[in-house]
Amino acid sequence: MIISRIKVGLLLLLMSLLLCSLLEGCTPGRSDFDKKMRAIIKPYHFSIVKWELNTLGEEVAKVFSGGQKSADDSINEVKKYFTNVEQIKALQSQIEAIKTGDRQGDLTSLEDKLSKLQQQNLEAACTVERLLETQIREELSRQGIFNPIYKYVGWEISFPPVNFFLGSPPHLLVVSPRDRIESIREVTLLPEMSLEDMKSVEAEIDKLGVSSLVVNLGGLATYPSYVIDTADLRFVLNTAGEEWVHQYLAFKPLGFLYILDLIGIRRNYEIATMNETVAGMVSKEIGALIYEKYYDGSAADGTEPEVKELGFDFNLEMREIRRAVDDYLAQGKIELAEEFMEQKRQYLAENGYHIRKLNQAYFAFHGTYADKPTSISPIGVEMKELRSRSVSLKEFLETAASLTSRQELAESVKP
Repeated sequence: MIISRIKVGLLLLLMSLLLCSLLEGCTPGRSDFDKKMRAIIKPYHFSIVKWELNTLGEEVAKVFSGGQKSADDSINEVKKYFTNVEQIKALQSQIEAIKTGDRQGDLTSLEDKLSKLQQQNLEAACTVERLLETQIREELSRQGIFNPIYKYVGWEISFPPVNFFLGSPPHLLVVSPRDRIESIREVTLLPEMSLEDMKSVEAEIDKLGVSSLVVNLGGLATYPSYVIDTADLRFVLNTAGEEWVHQYLAFKPLGFLYILDLIGIRRNYEIATMNETVAGMVSKEIGALIYEKYYDGSAADGTEPEVKELGFDFNLEMREIRRAVDDYLAQGKIELAEEFMEQKRQYLAENGYHIRKLNQAYFAFHGTYADKPTSISPIGVEMKELRSRSVSLKEFLETAASLTSRQELAESVKP
């Protein structure tokens, strides 16, 4: 048992170092543009290497740690944790409203309640992480999904273990050209950035002749994966599973090509879209199964409902905006495209959907998820067709992971 744990600990170390080198490779390069961008983001740059080194000891220690609480006690603690999350968000809203003068209330009492709930969740986080990791790992096992690396190292383990950290993920700076929608740079920035900081960075980057956006991330495929601690249980399950699937794919053709895209060796936006779409689809299925089994008891397929209120169809509206923007850009009408996006951003806000900044970088980031309304890529439809033809989730994942181009995907779903 001790030897087995040492092996897993060593593999965790190797996995973390590998991801450090890959993800840190996404930082700006040596071109004139990159030098200028690096100077702008320097005060806010988030070093994944430093974070990994600071976190690694705690994560390896998990391998050697002793007993756990009973399953029932742990599940109850998970439920309490996410109940607290909702109460924390409600209290923060009330406190902010009192501070801005929009409402009255006992600020001291509310802040005291908030502090106690945050402390409870801080103490419970490790238990929540470990139980959800176990549940995801067991569901992957039931589906017959194991990371392919274990075949090569000759040890009977599934590697890497599902491992995530609940916290505040870094922000992500996304840069797109103005004349087309495509992510050409992605750089991690500090989690502590204020809205003013984000706007300042974007304004300076935009002066370099590009479109930029600082994104709030829900998760990041470091090792352990970073998962936001202010989301609900369904989101955390889906995100933790999605980051593990990215780690799985890294050892397959599709994921390897995505790594080449991330580090700038071989840019391929379609490969990035395929990778993100597969990871999202698989993780939603896994998350839905876990949620149904342990936390809800009712059917749940992990898909997002259509957002339609009072006759306003947000998903349809976003797809139409994206198509119109692509048409403008194809005609070289960059300024008209940008004016149109700002007009539509205001229109969406009037209908209750507030997007801070709608630009090329926004669509470049969100468009890589082909099953989202912000994408008009046929990759989402093709991936769903591939899933419907697969007899199991395992078969779908293995088939998708072996793809090396959008053309191969299209060929695989021909009638």
